[in-house]
Amino acid sequence: MKKTKHGLVLFSGGIDSTTALFWARGRFNQVTALSFDYGQRHRIEIKLAQKLTQKLNIPHLSLRLDLNQIGASALTDHNIPVPEMDRIEEIGPNPPPTYVPFRNGIFLSMAAAWAEANDIRDLVCGFNIVDSPHYPDTRPAFVDAMVKAINLGTKASLSPEKFTIHTPYIRMKKSEIIQKGLALNADYAYSISCYLGGEVPCGKCSSCLLRQQAWEEAGQRDPLLVRLEKEGKL
Repeated sequence: MKKTKHGLVLFSGGIDSTTALFWARGRFNQVTALSFDYGQRHRIEIKLAQKLTQKLNIPHLSLRLDLNQIGASALTDHNIPVPEMDRIEEIGPNPPPTYVPFRNGIFLSMAAAWAEANDIRDLVCGFNIVDSPHYPDTRPAFVDAMVKAINLGTKASLSPEKFTIHTPYIRMKKSEIIQKGLALNADYAYSISCYLGGEVPCGKCSSCLLRQQAWEEAGQRDPLLVRLEKEGKL
């Protein structure tokens, strides 16, 4: 595939956005990774995201937001506990306490503003709905609506060059996303999923359980655990 233009990857450092970062490297002439320091409980994801982007020699930007002021999420309000469970089947049918109100809408708005200021029109996200069906801001309809809003609310409305939000893995299971990433030689050793805030997975939050299941389905040992063992952290 012929590479074109400049892609801005919304990069949390988790499995999905790590795969999206490696996808973007093969798609665009230039890639920039954008993370958000929004007061999240698991802020360590930014530190490890920086390690990977430095290793790949990819520019990495972290924008600061204070979503603690909004609260209503276990990820931004320490008075709300992160649910712990033993089985994936215990994950409920509604938006969980770890849902941050309109987080992806806020992130995409900020990313679009930075991209507009830097003459970038391609945004890349690792959204997927198969493993996160109860998060309203990962659905294809939401992405379509955000594309329309961004193109109406920026200078793109006056230009033939429109914004595109790329979500290459939105309809895939996490194990399928991992397989796609492994084919791209994606490095998952620094990807963090745990909601509790430590580098070592708690193994009890929904994100840890989904990650463990995904690697089991992919038939491989989680590279994060392999690295942690080598470093004597497990």
